[in-house]
Amino acid sequence: MKRISCVLFDLDGVLVDATEWHYEALNRALRLFGFDISRYEHLTAYNGLPTRKKLEMLSVEKGLPLALHQMLNRLKQVYTRDEIFTKCRPVFEKEYMVSRLHREGYRLAVCSNSIKDTLDMMVRQSGLAEHFEFLISNEDVSRPKPDPEIYATAIARMGVSPADTLIVEDAPHGVEAARRVGAHVCQVAGFHDVHYTRVRAALDRIESGTQTSRRAA
Repeated sequence: MKRISCVLFDLDGVLVDATEWHYEALNRALRLFGFDISRYEHLTAYNGLPTRKKLEMLSVEKGLPLALHQMLNRLKQVYTRDEIFTKCRPVFEKEYMVSRLHREGYRLAVCSNSIKDTLDMMVRQSGLAEHFEFLISNEDVSRPKPDPEIYATAIARMGVSPADTLIVEDAPHGVEAARRVGAHVCQVAGFHDVHYTRVRAALDRIESGTQTSRRAA
């Protein structure tokens, strides 16, 4: 019987319900200069991407001046911290999930397109930090998701192979990165779809051999 060695988690929309926080923080910054994006645009095109990539896309699609990028990026990070500080709290089902997986012997880590400061703050405030071996942010790699570098880095750091790894992801860019690295993928619909039973079922299918493909579990 196959045994998965480690489980890698995305952060936003998986462990922390932060998708709306990023949307609000970005729009709060954009509106200072007469720009904004709709929730539909954010969920379908921008969700899961680093802020710098979002700003590049906005310059192409909406004419956002390149000269504003640096200021907007700084403002967005400040506003994101505001959102985290006021809204990020421990959630029992997430704490139960990661603590039980850890007790069962799975090695756990987080790989996020967020900057390091934001990633650290969210994991700490959500009460999950003690269960993870390490956290990898977009500042730890040269190419963020959908490039597979962030997951390849985590797998190498764990000292395992992609075949021994399950990645839990929600956003299309993250799912693409997970598939490209060659790991097993548990694709979830969002924050409320991420719980112990869901991840355990994916692990059981892989470890029992009933799932032969590494596509979404």
